[in-house]
Parts: sequence; C-alpha cells; structure tokens
Amino acid sequence: MNTTTPDMLATKLAEAALTVLVRTCRQEVTAASRDELEAACAAMRAKSRAVMGQLLDDARAAPWVAEAAFHAAALDLAKAGIAALRKS
Repeated sequence: MNTTTPDMLATKLAEAALTVLVRTCRQEVTAASRDELEAACAAMRAKSRAVMGQLLDDARAAPWVAEAAFHAAALDLAKAGIAALRKS
C-alpha cells in the first residue's frame, strides 16, 4: 500500500476544511485569540479520523462520487471548527 496517498489526501482535506472555515468565519477568525483558533483546530482534528474513514468508505463504495465525498468531508470538518469558533 502506498502510505503517502492517504497522507496527501488528509493534507488536502485539511487545507480545504481550513479554507471553508476562514471563508465562512472571516470576522470571527480575525477577532479570535490564538487559544480560540487552536480550539477550532482541535475540534477539527478530533473529528478528522471519523470523517477521513467515511470519505475513504464512500470513495471505495462509489468511486464516481469521490470528489463529492471529498467536499462533503471538508464541510464536515469545517463545521466542527466553525462550531468551536462561534462557541468561544
């Protein structure tokens, strides 16, 4: 098994989720303290294993929807970060 592929996928997923977070919560991100931003990232990291597993399962079961599954996964991660950021 090529171990770099899941790592690259995880990196791209993290980048996409952070992009959604920043674009959705631009004002909150600008006003947030370092601890609040870390809390948002921690919430996203906590959810990442489940989201990545779901993404891989979806892509294996229906490869033709892999891109849509990737975007859904990025939104799920971003949602966790947004909730943490708006809670604080």
